[in-house]
Amino acid sequence: MAVPKHKTSKSRRDKRRTHWKLTAPALVECPQCHQPKRPHRVCPNCGYYRGRVAVKQED
Repeated sequence: MAVPKHKTSKSRRDKRRTHWKLTAPALVECPQCHQPKRPHRVCPNCGYYRGRVAVKQED
């Protein structure tokens, strides 16, 4: 079984993990209600997707 010969230092470990970061979700403006929404998804505010009602909103 493979076993490391030397302890990996915290510095080396953290250098390897520098790219492990969260990215903010991309947002676009809804053409109907002008609220931010995720691209290619139904608007959670108005329920429209690609110019037509996809989800009926209860007022």
